[in-house]
This record gives sequence, C-alpha cells and structure tokens, in this order.
Amino acid sequence: MQVTLGSLPTLLTRDFVLRDVRPVINGQVWLDVVVQSDDPAQFVFRSVAAPGVTFTLASEADAVGRVVWRWWVEGIAPEQLDSFGLRFNAVENLRAYLCNGYMSWDAGQYVEPEALADFEPYEKRPTVGYAMTQLLPRFGTGSLILGFDRHDRFQQSFTFDVSANPTALTILTHWDRKHQSPLPGAVSPIWDGAGEGESFVGTPFMASDVSVRCESERLYIFEHNGVEEALREWAGIVAAASILPARPARQPITGWCSWYDQYGYITEATILDYLAGAKAVAEREQLPMRVFQIDDGFTPEMGDWMTVSPKFPRGMKFIMDEIRAAGFVPGLWIAPFIVGNRSQLYQEHPDWVVQDAVKGGPLVEWYTYGENRWFKMSEEGYILDATHPEAFEYIRQCFRAWRKEWGCEYFKIDFFYWGAHYGPDRAKWHTPGMTRVEVWRRFSEMIREEIGDATWLACGAPLWASIGLVDGVRIGGDVGVTWTGGNSAASLLRDQATRNFGNQVLWQIDPDCILLREPFHYLTDAEIEALAIYAGMAGGVTMTSDYLPKLSARRLDLWRFLLQSNTEARQCRYPLLGQTGMVYDRLPDTKDPRKVRHEARATDPVMVQVREHEGLAAVFCFNVGDRPAERSYPLAVLGLNGPLHAYDWSGDAALGEVERVTVALAPHEGRLIYLSTEPITEKPSRLP
Repeated sequence: MQVTLGSLPTLLTRDFVLRDVRPVINGQVWLDVVVQSDDPAQFVFRSVAAPGVTFTLASEADAVGRVVWRWWVEGIAPEQLDSFGLRFNAVENLRAYLCNGYMSWDAGQYVEPEALADFEPYEKRPTVGYAMTQLLPRFGTGSLILGFDRHDRFQQSFTFDVSANPTALTILTHWDRKHQSPLPGAVSPIWDGAGEGESFVGTPFMASDVSVRCESERLYIFEHNGVEEALREWAGIVAAASILPARPARQPITGWCSWYDQYGYITEATILDYLAGAKAVAEREQLPMRVFQIDDGFTPEMGDWMTVSPKFPRGMKFIMDEIRAAGFVPGLWIAPFIVGNRSQLYQEHPDWVVQDAVKGGPLVEWYTYGENRWFKMSEEGYILDATHPEAFEYIRQCFRAWRKEWGCEYFKIDFFYWGAHYGPDRAKWHTPGMTRVEVWRRFSEMIREEIGDATWLACGAPLWASIGLVDGVRIGGDVGVTWTGGNSAASLLRDQATRNFGNQVLWQIDPDCILLREPFHYLTDAEIEALAIYAGMAGGVTMTSDYLPKLSARRLDLWRFLLQSNTEARQCRYPLLGQTGMVYDRLPDTKDPRKVRHEARATDPVMVQVREHEGLAAVFCFNVGDRPAERSYPLAVLGLNGPLHAYDWSGDAALGEVERVTVALAPHEGRLIYLSTEPITEKPSRLP
C-alpha cells in the first residue's frame, strides 16, 4: 500500500486505487489546491479560496504495518468549524461498500453502487455510514478497511457519491464548532483537541484564537484476505484505543422483557402474574434465565421518571423486591433523553430541552399527532438538554434513586441516540462549545457512575460511542410478528450479520427478543424456529417476552436449547459475508402512499452462520428468500477442515462422514447441522 503524489495524492492498494485526495472543510471541497510535500509522509494543502488556512494530511505505519492517517486544519477559528476531512474523487475497482449505521436502528448493509443506478433523483440512497467502511473489490479477494480508532470525541462519517463514475468517497470528522472543554462531571478525561498529540481537559479554546490545530482521530487503512475477519480486526483496534475498557466478557444477558407481549399496557397485577409464571417454569424446566425486565408503561409521560403510574399502586421498589425474591435480576426501561410536551418535567422546566437553532422553540425529535401516541398523551418528544446543569443533575438523581432506592440492577436505556443526533447547525444547547459526542459521552459516563456495576443494555444507542460504558447493545430495529416491513424479521436478518463482528469484542450484541408464542402473529412455525436459532447462534443477549406458562413443550425445548447455548460468552462467524450481490425492490411506503421505499435483497438468499467450540461446530443455513434453494458448501468454504462427522439437528438424524454441508431449503426454512471429528450419536442439547 502506498501514497503517490501527482497533482493530488492517490492511495494505491492491492485491489483498489483511491484517487485524487482533496480537503473538505465545512462541506466545501477544495478545488484549487496547491500541495506541498517536503516529507513523503506528510502533505500540506493550501487553497486560494481559503487564504491563511492550511490542511495537513499525515501518514504513518503502526507496529504491525497498518497504514494510519490523520489530518488537521490550522488558520480557522474552532467555533467556525463544523466538519473537515478528505474526499477521494474516485474509488476504482469497487463492487460494494459497507454502509455502517451510527446507532442501533440505522441499517448496517453492503451496497453495490451499480444497483442504485435506477433510483430516481428524489429517492433516498444508502450512501452515508459512520465510524468505518469496508470496500469489496470487483476483481480481487478480501477487503479494504478504512476506520477510525476512537469514537468518544467526534462523530465521523463516510459518504459515497454514487452519482459519480467511479464512485467518490468523502470522510469527515464532525468538529461541531467545538471551542471549549466539556463541563465537569465526566468520569473519564475528555480530550479537548488542542495542540500536539492528546492533551486532556485544560484551558478552553479562545473564540478569537485561530492558531489552534483542530485534529482528527486516527484513520486505520488496511487490507485483509477476509471480510468478517477484517471487521473483527478493526473492532480489536477500537477496543484497544477505548479510554474505558470494553465490557464484552461479563456474564451473558438472558431472561424476560415485558415489551413484546404487553407493550405499554402493563399493570402491577399482570407483571406479578408473569413473574410467577416465569419463576415456576424456569424452576421446573431448569431454564438459566437471569433477568426479569419491565419495559415502558410504568411512568405516565416521557421525562417524568420519578412519577409512577397509578397502575402500580405499591410503586417500583415493591416490584423490584418481588423480582429479586423470585430469583431474577430486576430490570427497568428508561429513555432519559426524551421529554414529552405534556410531561410535568416540561411544564415546569421548558428550558431543560434542546432548542431548534433553525426554527426556534424546542427541537422536535418525534411527533405523533394522530391516534397512536404510544400509550402517552404527549404529541411531541423533545430532547433533554444534557448541557443544562439542572437537567443533568435531575437525571443523575433519577438513576441514583432507581439504583439505590428502588433496587434496579438491570437498565435498558432506550432512544439513546437522541443526545448525539444533531450538531450546532440544528441544535442549540444551553452550554455550547462541545461536540455532540462529548455532550452524549459526559451524560453517559454519569449514568455508568450512578448505576455502578449494574448491567446496561443500550437500545437506539450510538454503537461506537457506547464502547466501555454498556454491556450489551441492540444491533437492529424492533422485532415483530411479520416477516417483512417495519418491526419485523427484516432488520434482524439484515443487521445481525453486518454487526456480528463486534460481539464479545466491543459489547454483547442484542438481536432483540426471541418471540416463541404460537398464537397472535403472522409467522409460520418454521419461520419462528429458524429466526430463534438465527438469533441464538450469535451468542449475545438472549431474551423473550412471551408468557412462559402458555408455551408448548416444543417451544419450551427450543427456549431451553437457546438459553443453555448462551450461558457463556460465545461468537459465531458469517463465512460468506459480503460475497452476494444486492438488488433493491420498490415497495409502497406504508406511511405515505405517494412515496415508495426500497428494500435491499441479496441475490443469494441463503445465510450461513458457523459456531465452534472445543472441536464441535454448528452450521446454520437459513433460506430467507421466497423460493426453494439448494446449497452444497465444501467444508473449507465454511472455514472447517474435513472430513467431519455430521448430524442434522433439525431432522434429528446422523449423516455420517462428510466433506461438504448440503441442504435443500424451503422458503424461510433453516437447517442446523453439527460437525465433529468424532461420530455424533445423539441430538446435541446446546450449541457449541
């Protein structure tokens, strides 16, 4: 891998040419560029259009030879800097790129630029990702990673211009007009971005000081012969660079959550009934369930976190004590950044919410003006201003009370990206001068300080800024009772594969609740069982929402199988990740019939997972397409050495010695095959 200098620097790799690097500052690409390079590892850019401003790109190699880039800009006042970075005017030999979402509900998906060719100009394209990207070559093998090492200070974006031919790529650090150190209250030191290297909290920037060097994080650029293996290597870089140690090695999260059975209609009576049922079934069936978590529905409005609904007359401490007495870890749901317009909190403290820098008044993040207000009266949701000292202290006291007075030991913290969604171009904070990530991180570190060693599951959360703070993180949208559409199996099938690499490295991944009930849904038995195994293969969070006493013996057996498989930290592999092409189907928009939406579909609909431990392997083949499919995979393609003895777990039959895994799958059917060097004579009771 090398950088050459013609009129503009060009990055040459084994399979790619990333041509004509130009600076981008505040959204403007420098067109009239003069490049100086007295040092072959450092390029200084100047532009006639920006007199007095310099942009420097520096390149070095780390201890194992990976290329590391960083850049900085000088001559511009920090409070005038929204973003800065690089644009590659052409990425040659590109077949697909990974569009890596910022938070739980953003898609993580491979995108083929040529598959977007028939999109109309007004149709949204999947072109903006965050933290990192992965490039897959049209001719060649393996992949190229471009990814930042730290994520606790800035949001970092990767934008592909698919209208260009070849595709162009812009990589930005979102400086967010940062000009002061974060406010007191953070657990860990926060870099203020000044000077050489990394200086920690000290003298704030002066608004008139244009001599400050505004510097990016380190961008790692490296080739790898694999696809998922490359992603896992990047995750290791991120874990090593985190200022707080990642928390992947804690006991896996297993248990029960109220949301997908009762949603917001919970009462004290129903929770106690479900608790008694869960206790009886768990003891009778020897189910290793740890957590019993109450989701939304016990507070009257978003923001009024210390006010308990009349549906819980004895309060939440009583419920927490009952859960603990039943042998479970007691858990609660909270969305601390949401403030409803009808909440008592907003009525008494309208200045505690983020203001709209464009329109004025509260910044409306969420609105529901029709019938369904999600079990609340508020029509609008505002963002709690985490830079307001009184608002900050209010949430501190809430978590302190929930943890120490109510006895909550498991926190599902939801809609958590709200605090890092906007920069100063849209959000007006009480105390300006910090990046959106610094605001979010300071708030989050306070939460970890207050809940201590309690378990934290983050949902709707920034994936990469959460490292070192959370134990588990949701990696997709809400599951549901349909195969496609919103709140369905679609997000699980798309996002688990592309975010699996972070499991047990950065955090435990949460594929969301595994739905096992037999009535009240639109899924077949085969779909439910295949989705359950697919989620369980990940080796992350394993939760359900169903009323356990009503599960059939077959479903209880499946639930036991998944729980026993995930009592210890495990990982799975996707050996064929990124190898299939993509197409986009046009579908009616369910919210607006005047519009269409695009749903990505792999040209090969069969997904393959592999999980190994102590000489035993399990291969799960899942046909997510609408037509029958037959596949025959040589063991070497799956990363296994053969021949091996096979056992068809789904069909409960020994297959003898094999050198390939062969399956014939109906639409939406999965097949679980075990492989071992020794004959398998009976059906395994757990995954490896």
